[in-house]
Amino acid sequence: MVKVNMHEAKSRLSELVALVAQGEQVVIARNGDPVAEIVPFIPAPTNRQGGQWKGKARIPADFDAPSKEIEDLFEA
Repeated sequence: MVKVNMHEAKSRLSELVALVAQGEQVVIARNGDPVAEIVPFIPAPTNRQGGQWKGKARIPADFDAPSKEIEDLFEA
């Protein structure tokens, strides 16, 4: 963990951001008291849209029909 005061953080911002990008934890302090932390940016997930499998997958007509084999497994 890297702890720097406010003035030092202003003058070393590029270096501190590079450290965060490498996985280092950076805390900014004011008068020795931690007040902020620089964290990596994690982009929000994009909204998914349906339809990517349209025409590429097929569900058989008897998909949910009872199966004698499975019924026998439950009764055994």
